[in-house]
Amino acid sequence: MSHANNPNQKFDEGRLMQVLVAPIVSEKATMAAEKSNAVTFKVLQDATKYEIKAAVELMFKVEVKGVSVVNTKGKTKRFGKSVGRRDNVRKAYVMLKPGQEINLGGEAA
Repeated sequence: MSHANNPNQKFDEGRLMQVLVAPIVSEKATMAAEKSNAVTFKVLQDATKYEIKAAVELMFKVEVKGVSVVNTKGKTKRFGKSVGRRDNVRKAYVMLKPGQEINLGGEAA
């Protein structure tokens, strides 16, 4: 039986396609990209670092140096009388090996 934290584990390709929810484009994410060659993604709540690494390598054909994960609790927001809550977000900072690059903008470089 394979352990969940095994880096050599084979992942289901369909699952890997769902792990990365969306790229995060913010001032902080851009700073991380420039400083440490990291790309920031919003990922599934139950995604592991190994799954995230495998998903990025599969989808973007790049080599990943490391993955840091941050869980952000959703803020409570008011809309008039009603009180709502934003969703909890799990962010992955994916550090790429030197010379590797992911172009999320879509424009030609």
